[in-house]
Amino acid sequence: METLISLVNKIQRACTALGDHGEDNALPTLWEALPSIAVVGGQSSGKSSVLESIVGKDFLPRGAGIVTRRPLVLQLHKIDEGREYAEFMHLPKKKFTDFAAVRKEIADETDRETGRSKQISSVPIHLSIFSPNVVNLTLVDLPGLTKVAVDGQPESIVHDIENMVRSYIEKPNCIILAISPANQDLATSDAIKISREVDPRGERTFGVLTKIDLMDKGTDAVDILEGKSYKLQFPWIGVVNRSQADINKSVDMIAARRREREYFQNSPEYGHLASRMGSEHLGKLLSKHLEQVIKSRIPGLQSLISKTINELETELSRLGRPVATDAGGKLYMIMEICRSFDQIFKEHLDGTRSGGDKIYNVFDNQLPASLKRLQFDKHLSMDNVRKLITEADGYQPHLIAPEQGYRRLIESTLVTIRGPAEAAVDAVHVILKDLVHKSISETMELKQYPTLRVEVSAAAVDSLDRMREESKKATLQLVDMESSYLTVEFFRKLPQDAEKGGNPTLSIFDRYNDSYLRRIGK
Repeated sequence: METLISLVNKIQRACTALGDHGEDNALPTLWEALPSIAVVGGQSSGKSSVLESIVGKDFLPRGAGIVTRRPLVLQLHKIDEGREYAEFMHLPKKKFTDFAAVRKEIADETDRETGRSKQISSVPIHLSIFSPNVVNLTLVDLPGLTKVAVDGQPESIVHDIENMVRSYIEKPNCIILAISPANQDLATSDAIKISREVDPRGERTFGVLTKIDLMDKGTDAVDILEGKSYKLQFPWIGVVNRSQADINKSVDMIAARRREREYFQNSPEYGHLASRMGSEHLGKLLSKHLEQVIKSRIPGLQSLISKTINELETELSRLGRPVATDAGGKLYMIMEICRSFDQIFKEHLDGTRSGGDKIYNVFDNQLPASLKRLQFDKHLSMDNVRKLITEADGYQPHLIAPEQGYRRLIESTLVTIRGPAEAAVDAVHVILKDLVHKSISETMELKQYPTLRVEVSAAAVDSLDRMREESKKATLQLVDMESSYLTVEFFRKLPQDAEKGGNPTLSIFDRYNDSYLRRIGK
């Protein structure tokens, strides 16, 4: 069974190397399906001391405020003999035999990811410790829960840490190790509070009570350890960590474990519980339970891995052949992909694929309808016709209405066509842009190269934008040309002087009667 934990350790390391550490991802995630033990506790709850007691080494950073600012995936490997050493996944070829250097590297790697701004990050640090004095076990040390932000921390740090912790422990495959200090009221325990939210029946939670030796005289934690104060499915475990004075004196962990055993064995309050108290018992219990959970999850893990492999192989098959390595090969491949896109775009325009008919609809329906909606009757009203024609007479009346008046009247009307003409160009431009995006999505080769897809799309849209402005200029020139050229045939259709009804002796505004002006407008 010990090989099961080692196997899960390898899978976890592979997940982290591939960027899969439980966050939202477009690819299938395996991290969340792997059983793990998350260590949860408030600041100053003794969380770090519990971990160090299980390992038997002093290796975690210490200090005021939030020291743990990234999840630490701690993988313990039991070896038969040899010197104890540690390895970081980000430094695969380096072995640490000095655990003070391990502590420094944890702090340095945290700063490399988060900077020195006391921010937190969900990207885990992977640390493996090989020792004959440990059990095969994997623990995830999470940042300590806090109630207030200190100097240098954003106001959101409290919620950020709580959300990170919750994202780990709410997974059904996560075993929760809730650390609570015995010298504080259990009702105020941050670890118990957040564990109860995600595991209300206590089916995945192990309760650990620290600082039992620091309780006030005359008080004890027997009711808690016996499960009377707060019942969990698994029995509570009490531990006695090194005091700050012991840490300052660098008291050996082996000696600290021995003193812990003696404390429980010789204590009148806890003597009957001594066999299941202490950090050594905690490590063995967690290792055994983790093995059982892994064993029960093996069928599901196998199914998920097989499904993920099939999905990724299908994706690789869809992506097609590998990329060329030389510049010439890459250029040829890019040109081939662009030709495929160009062919699909042409097929949309010529009717092989859908979309080109919308352009025809702009000229056959939309533009004529826009022209019909123009208010020609306003420009050709009797008052406007009379005004423009009589103004063209100038300082002396003409027997025949001057041509200039007719031209002014016609040009002021035809200029309104510019609006629908520009709108038609914009409508075609929108259709062509939609066809570009549609053609890109239908070009299978572009799906393999998202950056090239963005560049091709941007180049096509830029070209369309440039062509739209050129097309508007050409369209408006056509309108202006048609407006400025009136054929002789038009003037032949105008009323003759005899039909005009004009009388030069009358007032300039009365020289043309209504029937004549109405006929001109028509």
